[in-house]
Order: sequence, then C-alpha cells, then structure tokens
Amino acid sequence: MFTRIPCRFRLAVFALVFASNWLPAASVKIVRVWPDYRAAESFVRIGEYFGRKEHAPELVVRSQEDSRGGYYFLTRFKTDQALPGSILALEYVLPGDEAPRVQFFPLDLPRGSRVVLAGLTGPDWPGAAIAPSAWRLRLLGPAGDELARQQSFLWSLPPAPPATTAVH
Repeated sequence: MFTRIPCRFRLAVFALVFASNWLPAASVKIVRVWPDYRAAESFVRIGEYFGRKEHAPELVVRSQEDSRGGYYFLTRFKTDQALPGSILALEYVLPGDEAPRVQFFPLDLPRGSRVVLAGLTGPDWPGAAIAPSAWRLRLLGPAGDELARQQSFLWSLPPAPPATTAVH
C-alpha cells in the first residue's frame, strides 16, 4: 500500500515526522539581572491618575498581584524565537534562613530583547531593608527544560559545614 503513495507525499511525511530534530533549539540569553527593592509608588504612571490601568514598558510579574512594593529582579532576556508558555523560576535565600524559597512566574516571552520585572511582593517579602543572601533565576521552557540561568555569586558557594560544639 505504501508503494502507491507518490514520492513527494512520502518525503513530506518524512520531513514532518523528523522536523523537530532538524529545527534548532531556541537560543535564549539572560543579558543582565538587576535585583533591587522597589516601593509601590515607583510603579505609578500618569495614566493611573486618569483612571487607566497600570501600564509599564517592562513585562511585570508579581508573586502577589495586588501588591506592588517588594523585591524585584529586573531581567533582560534576548531570544531568537518567541517562547510562549515559559516559566521563570526564582529561587532565593533570605538572611538567617538556610533553605531556599522558590517562586514561579508564567511568561510568554516574545522574540527579541525583552525586560521582565519579577517581584516578590506583599507578604512574600519581609521589607525594604532586606536583600536576599543568594538567588538564582532560571528560565524554563513549557516542558520544564532549562533554557537560561543566572545566579548570584553566593548561590554558587558550597554550604557551610555544620558547627561543632567543643567539649572542655
């Protein structure tokens, strides 16, 4: 039966079946990350005084949608393909804590260069005077594969050895 199918059709089917192996993976780069605390007032734009909704030039994602003040990771991505359904995984350690915390932000990154403001806001951040001890940002594809990563220097250090008590 397969022999009756025209050669062009067989080639087209073959190409469709194996196209995913031929297509290059998306090239994604985190150009820079600027972590800093931002007060809620820094997000107010003139249009909001006239009844418009919040509008920022960056893509803003927050752990608590209704809270603007918090610790933000302003991140510039550069990608050669649009990445719908991606996830930004933000892992961080607060001063005095040993275990990292994690927050996930859904993202639809367009092709090209894009700035994303990912904020730990509301009760997810303890205050303006606090900065994370260490952090790591990972961009995950829709299937959970890691596409890009950036981390603080302290994130890469090995854990401290357990304290020993001296007996006299």
